[in-house]
Amino acid sequence: MERLSAFGAFPALRMRRMRATPLLRALVRETELSVHHLVLPLFVRPGSGVVQPIGALPGHAQLSPDMAEKQATEAAELGIPAVILFGIPSRKDEIGSESYLEDGIVQQAIRRIKRALADRLVVIADVCFCEYTSHGHCGVLTDRTGRMDVDNDATLRLLGRQAVSFADAGADVVAPSGMMDGMVQAIRTALDDAGFGHVPILSYAAKYASAFYGPFREAAESAPQFGDRRSYQMDPANADEAVREVALDLQEGADVVMVKPALAYLDVIRRVKQAFGVPVAAYNVSGEYAMVKAAAQQGWIDERSVVLEILTSIRRAGADFILTYHALDVARWLA
Repeated sequence: MERLSAFGAFPALRMRRMRATPLLRALVRETELSVHHLVLPLFVRPGSGVVQPIGALPGHAQLSPDMAEKQATEAAELGIPAVILFGIPSRKDEIGSESYLEDGIVQQAIRRIKRALADRLVVIADVCFCEYTSHGHCGVLTDRTGRMDVDNDATLRLLGRQAVSFADAGADVVAPSGMMDGMVQAIRTALDDAGFGHVPILSYAAKYASAFYGPFREAAESAPQFGDRRSYQMDPANADEAVREVALDLQEGADVVMVKPALAYLDVIRRVKQAFGVPVAAYNVSGEYAMVKAAAQQGWIDERSVVLEILTSIRRAGADFILTYHALDVARWLA
């Protein structure tokens, strides 16, 4: 209150003065949202010329590597600086072995996009197993007294192998998303040992067991065949735990940390940014996107205004960049 009193009060102080015109509002705007803050997710599947629309994500499709290259090129031409790739393999097995094959589907897409766009686009590869395993969980399973669960430590070695495979294909950044304890350390060690010490790790450090992931699971064909992921993803009620998770990942060598989802966890984004002052990403996830699209299709909201307001709020909370399915639309609007 002492600071406020130094500025005076009404009628000497009139807050509306700096809101009178668009130019004045822009002059004192605190938070910027630009195309440079956007990352576009892409879903890649085998084939050629494939564009298979995703019902739960209007405007998005599963793409063969050639069509992923085409969409990545469009993103780059709009000024979007990065894409993140998710793979739908031709065959799934118990350990997700197609995720680390030299000619795996994401590896194919990485090579095509990097050949076409070279230094024009950052290619991020999601490192996880849920899209590649026959059971839809994020690692190797083990029987824990009659209940199947992910074997954390057995999964770490395979995560390292997957990350190295992506880096070898040309990925600029690897992004482990499975919420395994020790995943950043395992991947950092594997990358360094393989000669990829220059490849950064974007860790899904605070990833919640959220109800907002439904459309993604259709898009990536990654729904669990039994149970759920609550034994390894975070409880939505916990924020202190998120700070601990981020601290551990930073200690293990994460270069960027992510909070996922974004919209229901703006408080967590703020706490992480304030606590550590490191680059923070936020994932504006599929359910958040689908809700906006559904309401806009009904005419209940103005899509453009709502999307820009949501993404600005995520930036205002502290995110340095945002993974969002709105990226192409927003890039066009901002242009």
